[in-house]
Amino acid sequence: MAEVNKINKDTKVYTVTEITANIKALLKDNFHSVSVKGEISNYKMAASGHVYFSLKDEKAVIQCALFKYGLPKIKFKLEDGLKVIAIGDIGLYEPSGSYNLIIKELIPEGMGDLQLAFEQLKKKLEQEGLFKEEHKKVLPEYPQKIGVITSLQGAVVKDILNVINRRYPNINVQIFSAVVQGDNSDKTLVKGIKVFNKFFPVDVIILGRGGGSVEDLWPFNEEKVARAIFESEIPIISAVGHETDYTIADFTADMRAPTPSAAAELAVKNKEDIYRIIEHSQDKIKSFLDDLKNTSNMRFDNIFLRFNNISKDILKAKAVGLDRIFQGFMHTSEARMN
Repeated sequence: MAEVNKINKDTKVYTVTEITANIKALLKDNFHSVSVKGEISNYKMAASGHVYFSLKDEKAVIQCALFKYGLPKIKFKLEDGLKVIAIGDIGLYEPSGSYNLIIKELIPEGMGDLQLAFEQLKKKLEQEGLFKEEHKKVLPEYPQKIGVITSLQGAVVKDILNVINRRYPNINVQIFSAVVQGDNSDKTLVKGIKVFNKFFPVDVIILGRGGGSVEDLWPFNEEKVARAIFESEIPIISAVGHETDYTIADFTADMRAPTPSAAAELAVKNKEDIYRIIEHSQDKIKSFLDDLKNTSNMRFDNIFLRFNNISKDILKAKAVGLDRIFQGFMHTSEARMN
């Protein structure tokens, strides 16, 4: 007779659900906000908007989940082969009994997330041709209306207006008040570009803000802003931050200015310079007319002399001819008389 295995009456017998719940609790208590580095593989986005991928190294793989509410915090593009540091909680998916990493934050390994996002978008738009010189619109030489998209707070708008008023005080300046920093600020920049293109047409637009950190300038690195600049029918001068700051807007715009004040100088000519150009042109026209007058007088004198000489020759020839006729007539008359 086969031996029957018996379980001691004091032995705790778990259901599958119970043991799974205990393991889940242990994982949650002991692996909270852990940082795990590895390479992304099998990246996919579900219809729900959640993102799933594997994080692997040379010897092991862990499944990861990034829920859709956390995606807006990730500025760079997730893709297979990208090496990252994932921060999150180790959890357990009870229906399959498999553990995974529930991600709360992702950091590119060896590079900041914003820098990586910048490089990724720059490469993408460059390949699409948004930065090509052939798409750049020429700035009007003598604009009548200038559009400015910036914050009404701070020194930028004052600097732009001061430069324009000093260089050409009679020009019409329209200002669109935009949010240039923080969440959703990119939407106001896009709106400003569309407003000038559709409702308040101007000859040139200055898009700008003062200096700041990479995070402060980030709205000007958003894809929707770059595409709005590219699609604008009005030429746009990008003037973001200081001279050493470069944004995606700078690459897409028709002209990049190192500072907002420099953008104002590019947009309008100096009135005094225009006066000097006009005076120089007037001097050139006067000189040309004087030369033309002198040349015309000389030509007239030459023509007159030639005509006078020709007239004298004709009269002389006619006189000779008349004299010959007269002499012939006299000979004929004498012969008849004889």
